[in-house]
Amino acid sequence: MLKKLSIQNFAIISNLSLHFGPGLNVFSGETGAGKSIVIEALGFVLGARGDADAIKDGAQKMTVSAEFSSDMLPETIRQERQLTQDTFTLKRELDRHGKGKAYINGKPVTVSALAQIGRYLVDFHGQHEHQSLLHPSVHLTLLDKFAKQEALLQKVLASYTHLKNIEERLNAATLSEQEKERLRDLCAYQLKEIEDVNPTADEDLQLEQSLPKMKNSGKLLELAQTAYNELYEDESSATERAGKAARCLEDMAQLDENAAELAESLNSALAALEDAASSLAAYKDDINLDPQALDDMLSRHEKIKRLKSKYGPGIEDVLKTAQDLKQRLHALEHQNEEEEHLRQEWEKEHAQLLRLSQQMHDKRMQAAEQLSQLLCEQIRPLGFNAVRFRASVEMDEENLGPTGADKVEFLFSPNPGQALRPLKNIASGGEISRVMLGLKTVLAPTVPVMVFDEVDAGIGGETAHLVGEKLKEVSNGRQVLCVTHLAQVAAQADENFHVAKTAQKDNTEVTITPLNGKSLTAEIARMLGGNADPKSAAYIHAQELLKRAGRKNETK
Repeated sequence: MLKKLSIQNFAIISNLSLHFGPGLNVFSGETGAGKSIVIEALGFVLGARGDADAIKDGAQKMTVSAEFSSDMLPETIRQERQLTQDTFTLKRELDRHGKGKAYINGKPVTVSALAQIGRYLVDFHGQHEHQSLLHPSVHLTLLDKFAKQEALLQKVLASYTHLKNIEERLNAATLSEQEKERLRDLCAYQLKEIEDVNPTADEDLQLEQSLPKMKNSGKLLELAQTAYNELYEDESSATERAGKAARCLEDMAQLDENAAELAESLNSALAALEDAASSLAAYKDDINLDPQALDDMLSRHEKIKRLKSKYGPGIEDVLKTAQDLKQRLHALEHQNEEEEHLRQEWEKEHAQLLRLSQQMHDKRMQAAEQLSQLLCEQIRPLGFNAVRFRASVEMDEENLGPTGADKVEFLFSPNPGQALRPLKNIASGGEISRVMLGLKTVLAPTVPVMVFDEVDAGIGGETAHLVGEKLKEVSNGRQVLCVTHLAQVAAQADENFHVAKTAQKDNTEVTITPLNGKSLTAEIARMLGGNADPKSAAYIHAQELLKRAGRKNETK
């Protein structure tokens, strides 16, 4: 279960730590007090989208951490993340610049890693989510979640993607003779333009390195000749004078052994001078003064530059374009063969997609029957004595899509003698809330923590009692966090928390206080529209609600 949630500088919460118990944990308070902020903070640490605008005014970053029981995760995930203790902690930070950090037990991870673990831990139901149940597009997703046919669904998607790819290639291949001729001429012209120049890999770089030397060949030759003369050719050249000095030092070494090291050093310098002179002679001889060679190099450089501007940006792109043009020409010359091949490939893949879609349809039909039965069992105690529900699945083979060929719509009849109709046409807000509560119970049987943010919208009276009892039932064997405005729901809780907002001149804060005994009875009385006077009708009614929920000790 979720043991602890710590929140710093999130929205209007500066610093808050909450400890949760098993079963049903209920948050109540005035409208606008900030009850849903706790749910948003939990979603944030479990990988939901973070927004720097949510950082509390005056703070530089927000931080949320959550401590969970390790046994909530599959053994494979615990081993993968090396979670060997009884509990583990998820933590996430976000600063004003939008930079975030995420941790599992203090080890840096990605936000997606938090989201991956979060899917095993918590199922969220937002206060406006039940409205999505009015859209048939959502019904298919919910049914597939119940059917647990992810592997087959992935095969359908892969087949559909492949089919669309074949269709695109087939459309591109299906051209008129006039269009084919136009494309052949264009491709042939472009290929000839490249092949006439016939560039080689990295030739542009080689030309750019050689051209400066070619353009300045006269000046380079003059300087190289002068340097060579000074170094080697003249009578008083550097090598001549260094040689004389070296011979003197050799004679000195015969007379004083301390001069031997100097003689050796100078001989090494002389050898280096002679090597430099040799290299300079080769460089000088390599200089080309031929004006025609320069014109040819400039012309080739310009041709390659023009090819790069049309088919580049790099020479490798030009060469790749030439290869593509050859393949395109070959395809155009064998167009009829290609079209026939693609049509055969399309027919084969279409049959495969139809076969997979039929399998998916059969699985959905089975799942729809089971879902309809289970959902009726779940929501019948919520004030629907004669409820009927059916997940309608119709296959349209002419409209194959990425999820197959099925159209799914939930049909609903809450009253005796009332025909099954689309849920969007018949259900009230309160009925939708109860149907969604039933769906959540059916669809998330293995998720250890369920979060309901005002799932009780649009209901009251005895139905509110029934929903509170249902939430209590759902919390058996799992942990439930619930934000509510209904006293009947709050009375059923195992743990109650009161959320209040205090506004001062320069600051707004949220406080959350655990409730028990008189404070709990007073809060339920407030939710009933009364006050904390023990003699008031609301207070007495609150005591009755707590007794009905089996919480007699809380009324003292």
